[in-house]
Amino acid sequence: MKITWLGHSAFRIETAKNTILIDPFLTGNPSAKGVDVKEAAKGVKHIILTHGHGDHVGDTIDLSKETGALVTGNADLVTWLGSRGVNRVDPTNTGGTVSYDGFTVTYVNALHSSAQMTEDGVSHSLGSANGVVLHFDDEPTLYHMGDTDIFSDMALINELHQPEIGIVPIGDRFTMGGAVAALASRRYFKFSKVIPCHYGSFPIIDQTADKFVAGMEGGTSEVIVASTNEHFTV
Repeated sequence: MKITWLGHSAFRIETAKNTILIDPFLTGNPSAKGVDVKEAAKGVKHIILTHGHGDHVGDTIDLSKETGALVTGNADLVTWLGSRGVNRVDPTNTGGTVSYDGFTVTYVNALHSSAQMTEDGVSHSLGSANGVVLHFDDEPTLYHMGDTDIFSDMALINELHQPEIGIVPIGDRFTMGGAVAALASRRYFKFSKVIPCHYGSFPIIDQTADKFVAGMEGGTSEVIVASTNEHFTV
């Protein structure tokens, strides 16, 4: 499995059978400088969304039209996207699993909100915020937490799914901060590799992963502090 961090919470996942984008916020993403949007979307078959905020939905509408990728997300969110020109959507909700060629996606809890404000100033609720667990036929199980705080039912997510790769928001203010994210990762999971995200993009959230790295010291997980557009194999 090849993983590329595209800044903020956006990731490109490449496996033997699929290329997947998660939360493809690229245009206007301050931490996606140097990312070629067309290159990032090359060969993409699936776009997976954790929730409806603009810094996660990002370029989904345009990319779905350009690539024909199937967009998976909370039913409220993808129905709304369908009304805005996304032709291929697969609705799901918390606790649900959808199956594709080579992998499944399970939507799990996250403690966050999910809405967007349209041009007329009206805020639209877009269902629940979620994390996503990706089980692959021949690659490690990956858990992207989405945006969230720590919660004790993370223990159940680990019991049910046993994810080996963790993608964890650490930027504080809108998600848990680095120290709490490290506590969540160490108390509730046995990640072989863990990747911090949702930091360093906007001035009002933490700019580095230092607190998370410090909190993970002495643990058994390898912490990968990626640079934007950096590829690594797991």
